[in-house]
Amino acid sequence: MAGAVVLLAVGAVVGTQAVTDARTRPLPPDVSAPTDAYAVQLVSGSCLAELPADGEVGRVRVVPCSEAHAAQVVTQYAFDPAGVWPGQDGAHARVARACVLSDEEVAAGVRLVTWAPTRSGWSDGDRTGLCVAVPTSPVTGSFVDGTVAPAEGAATPSG
Repeated sequence: MAGAVVLLAVGAVVGTQAVTDARTRPLPPDVSAPTDAYAVQLVSGSCLAELPADGEVGRVRVVPCSEAHAAQVVTQYAFDPAGVWPGQDGAHARVARACVLSDEEVAAGVRLVTWAPTRSGWSDGDRTGLCVAVPTSPVTGSFVDGTVAPAEGAATPSG
C-alpha cells in the first residue's frame, strides 16, 4: 500500500512538471492557427489578436500573422539569468532601450509597449522582456519581416 502512495506522488510531480513545461514552451514565431498562450511563451514575431489591458499579462490570444491582429511582439530582451531584480520600473526601462521602430512605423503612428517580468515572475525564473508594436488599427503581415499592411476593412491612419 505504501508503494502505491509513493507511485501516486511521483505521478503527480511528473504531471505537474509536464503542465509547467507546456505553459513555458516558446511558441513558433508565426502560429499556424489561433491559440491561447501564456505571455512567457511569446517570441519575436508572435501576433496578438488583441492588446491586453495595462498591468500584469497572463494569457493572450495569438493568431497567424496573415490574420488581422492588433499587436505584434517585435523584440525580446534577455535579462542576465543571474541578475538581481531591478524593480518594475527598472525592468521596463531596460526592455524599452531594446525597442526600436523604423521611421516609417513611427510616422504611421505605431507605438511600442514593453512587457517586463514582474517581481513574482522574476522569482520564478522569468528573465525575458518583450517589445510589442501596436499599430493604430488592425494589420496583417509582420513588422518583423516588413510585410505588415492594413487589414482589409481597417481604416488607414491619416498622416
